[in-house]
Amino acid sequence: MSRTGTSGARFSPMTRGQFAVLGLLALTPLVDLVFPSLQLSGPMRTVIVYAILALGLNIVVGWTGLLNLGIAAFMAIGAYAFAILTSEVYPFQVGFWWGIVLAGVIGALAGWLLGAPTLRLRGDYLAIVTLGFGEIVQDGLKNLPAITKGTEGINPLPEPMLPLMEVSGETPARWFFIYLAVLALVVFLCRNLEFSRMGRQWFAVREDELAARCMAIEPDKAKLKAFAAGAALAALSGALYASHLSSTGEPSNYDFQISILALCIVIVGGIASITGVLVGAIVVVGFSNVLLPVVTQAMQRAGLSSTGNVLASPDNYKYLIFGLALVLMMRYRPDGIVHARKAVRK
Repeated sequence: MSRTGTSGARFSPMTRGQFAVLGLLALTPLVDLVFPSLQLSGPMRTVIVYAILALGLNIVVGWTGLLNLGIAAFMAIGAYAFAILTSEVYPFQVGFWWGIVLAGVIGALAGWLLGAPTLRLRGDYLAIVTLGFGEIVQDGLKNLPAITKGTEGINPLPEPMLPLMEVSGETPARWFFIYLAVLALVVFLCRNLEFSRMGRQWFAVREDELAARCMAIEPDKAKLKAFAAGAALAALSGALYASHLSSTGEPSNYDFQISILALCIVIVGGIASITGVLVGAIVVVGFSNVLLPVVTQAMQRAGLSSTGNVLASPDNYKYLIFGLALVLMMRYRPDGIVHARKAVRK
């Protein structure tokens, strides 16, 4: 149960739906033990990364009502900040944990700097500015080879490491649980942020900015904090993604498609719903990174797949199926898989 104080602040544990989704994710290593050929722990870490990214976008889009099409830029900032702070080719080498914390702080600062000059923009105008910011970040990363290594990417990067525990060799299951623990912490923080004074201000600004001003809420400050919080989570996801790959990859890996994918996760799962975002990440990213590779491998073993025939490769149908699912979702369930009000009332 939740506990409400006189100031309106509320402490809320995670809902049963959120516990259920996290528990379902925790079964991934068990599936690997039963079906060793699947090896889902690696691909499911990507699902966790995108879940954190979408939770950050949900703060800006779902809770505050600001259309942000440049969330991938903050993911890139987090990935490169983590790489510069932890890679052995730079003098800092702060380690994995300090790396992801500082990447989140740098991402929050970047979000604050982007939000400050765009406070009075709304709708399409804000979307265009954030889209342009994403392109600027990509070009900046490409054209600063002395710092970012240009299109080569920064590598190698440190793997997840438990304090006071050395891990030798590749242990995907242990790394998976570290990522899952980070996701659980992010969900817990978002859940309590949702019911905090700041969270209620964001919802008020989303519903009616003029009415929020009449209630002594400062929309400009609320928007700045939303940008900073969302960017911090996006940067955290970028740091985890870079650690998962042991490289930042090319700056083009953080393009407009990543922002659209994060937005689709929020919309399909249920905009403004934490549980919905988790479900959306499993459905959208899991379909692309987990289900399709398994189906492709099964067809290859059965002799039904052919690289020479585009019609015999399931991967070629990915965007067709994904687009059809979005159309059907908007037609029959526009509020998403998990409705926000249901998630809040649990």
